[in-house]
Amino acid sequence: MSKSMYTVSCDSTESETCRDDSAALTLKLVAITAILVAGITGIAIPLVGKKRRFIGTDSNLFVAAKAFAAGVILATGFVHMLPDGSSNLTNPCLPKYPWSKFPFSGFVTMFAALLTLVADFVGTQFYERKQENKKELGPNDELGRDGSLDTVSKSGILPVDRVEVKGNQKDGDNKVFFGEEGGGMHIVGIHAHATSHQGHSHPPRDGEKARERHVIDASDTDHDGHGHGHGHGHSMRFGRGDDQSAGRHAVVSQVLELGIISHSIIIGISLGVSHSPCAIRPLIAALSFHQFFEGFALGGCISQAQFKTLSTTVMACFFALTNPIGIAVGIGISSFYNPESPRALVVEGILDCVSAGILIYMSLVDLIAADFLSKRMRCNVRLQIVSYFGLFLGAALMSLLAIWS
Repeated sequence: MSKSMYTVSCDSTESETCRDDSAALTLKLVAITAILVAGITGIAIPLVGKKRRFIGTDSNLFVAAKAFAAGVILATGFVHMLPDGSSNLTNPCLPKYPWSKFPFSGFVTMFAALLTLVADFVGTQFYERKQENKKELGPNDELGRDGSLDTVSKSGILPVDRVEVKGNQKDGDNKVFFGEEGGGMHIVGIHAHATSHQGHSHPPRDGEKARERHVIDASDTDHDGHGHGHGHGHSMRFGRGDDQSAGRHAVVSQVLELGIISHSIIIGISLGVSHSPCAIRPLIAALSFHQFFEGFALGGCISQAQFKTLSTTVMACFFALTNPIGIAVGIGISSFYNPESPRALVVEGILDCVSAGILIYMSLVDLIAADFLSKRMRCNVRLQIVSYFGLFLGAALMSLLAIWS
């Protein structure tokens, strides 16, 4: 079996009449440029436009475009990667045992989807615990050494272990805000929120002047650029949902990029080793279309994850460069690599099925279900119609490209 597995070579499926190494090399260079531009453009739109109202991640246009991209990714898994993997693993060039005795393509795809679920769950738990640890330990770092509120974090949460001393301080007359002298009492997590009350004032007590406090909350900048800090009970807020949402998007973006990269390498190498201009021409258009919308979906997840600038840049560059690098590697090994050898068929088939499982899970669970089952979608009929139309259109167009690619 080992001998037949690694030494037997099948005839290439490429037509010898269409073989032209010079023309193929020119088309490969065109493919590298086109796919690179498409990938950069696709992933840059949500990253650059996240602060713009028209294409920001909270706009309806972004949700509809993301639904279209999710349809593209879903069709990539079902119509492109899974059939390719199945074709490779059932190729007549492979030994009948075990490859013809068991449906390896479906098995590998299923387990890839299940392992993606495990990675999704573990990653989400990790980010949630990380956020909880930051909430417990963060206040000491968020305030200045002097204990002032000038350096309070964007969350607007007052720390547990610090109190603010403000107002008119005379010798021996220090008033402690929401606390007792000596630190015997602390109010946990009081949120200093902005308010637009007009004419709202606190009467002086015992002849003392009313103390005015101005604590700006980054999330409440609509009220004439300032807010008034009050200790009322209705101002308690913890902001935990935003942190959990960002952590969830962080996991989604990383797992999605893993699935995209795995099949981008395979497709890039396959295109790079091809000697047929007839096969390369349709792939340029198909891969550019595919790369653009995969980049858009990935860029949307990255922007919602609120990564730091360096992490965002690294992930974006990694995505944009993977497919062109795969093509360049294919060009380098095209003189001796035989894509029809049994070893190549098995490796590519397994990787195709793994990619299919990851993309199918991510598109259905983390892209489609997460948006279409949300409260925002349920409460907006127009958004539902546009998003469903975009989803089916994206899946249909990507499936249609299978005719040529």
